[in-house]
Amino acid sequence: MDERIHEHAAVLVDWSARVEAGDDVVLSVAEGAHDLAVAVAEKLGERGANLLATYGSDEMARAYLRAHDGDFAADPEFELALYEKADVTLALGGSRNATAKADVPGERRQAYSKARQEISEARLSTDWVSTLHPTRAHAQQAGMAYEEYQDFVYDAVLRDWESLAEEMAEMKEILDDGNEVRLVSDGTDLTMSIEDRTAVNSAASVAYDSHNLPSGEVFTAPSDPAGEVVFDVPMTIQDRRVRNVRLAFEDGEVTEFSAETGEDALADVLETDEGARRLGELGIGMNRGINRYTDNILFDEKMGDTVHLAVGRAYDACLPDGEAGNDSAVHVDMITDVSENSRLEVDGEVVQRNGTFRWEDGFEEA
Repeated sequence: MDERIHEHAAVLVDWSARVEAGDDVVLSVAEGAHDLAVAVAEKLGERGANLLATYGSDEMARAYLRAHDGDFAADPEFELALYEKADVTLALGGSRNATAKADVPGERRQAYSKARQEISEARLSTDWVSTLHPTRAHAQQAGMAYEEYQDFVYDAVLRDWESLAEEMAEMKEILDDGNEVRLVSDGTDLTMSIEDRTAVNSAASVAYDSHNLPSGEVFTAPSDPAGEVVFDVPMTIQDRRVRNVRLAFEDGEVTEFSAETGEDALADVLETDEGARRLGELGIGMNRGINRYTDNILFDEKMGDTVHLAVGRAYDACLPDGEAGNDSAVHVDMITDVSENSRLEVDGEVVQRNGTFRWEDGFEEA
């Protein structure tokens, strides 16, 4: 086994999830993530944690959803109880076919997501972390040779996370102190309120309220967006390719939308529930170790020179105690490239221009 797989498992268990002896851990294993699951199981055994592994196959999910009549039982109690009792949830992605569920009807996906919303909330209340084991399907999706893609993934995962956390702390402080964000680029002029919000320094560890490995972003929960935004980074939404999305916001919600490709997938997301037309996240990519788009949101949204917004659910870590943020059965991220002809302002002050932050070499005042 590639030694980097063991290193990946160690970062996941020790740095990201902070697993301790006696923790009850649910390990969700995708069909292509077997080797990483073996390495993680070994680490959990060394830690003295309790392990329950589940199997997640995209092809199996496709078969189930296409055969079902769409009347899903709300939050099956046996699965809900699993996550209510768990301390940690580790999700190991790694598909054999990155678009295996492409022909599942959108309304069937919506019904399934709505029926499982309480389960999703219970899972998110654990110390959960999602990561990805490199597979040939994801390499093909990224347009890379398999060995090349392996190097890309491990370069993104196996890094000095403490140092990156220190670099991102400055952006967190700016957002924590700010009231309004404005994003301007070609086709985009969008303002959002961040008043009384707390930004998350997403350094790939639950200790930072961060739940992805790799990570490398600072995010918050905006409200009251107004204006238009174009997402020009290619992406896959619900196993369907989507290109050049445009959203227009009035009174805090999406009033117009379009996409050059995959508009039906975008429509399915926005029609899931009322909260799906509102923003749940503003994220600023700061991981300079991710240097190319791969059509995988886990990596692409962390890339430097990008800003992403998510429609749907807001994360509680960004909200004041007792305040409920945007609620939805979905959380779908979309990315815009800010490397050229762009600026990010907080309370009227430019903090990033053409992808360069004001504390970095090369920042242009005007």
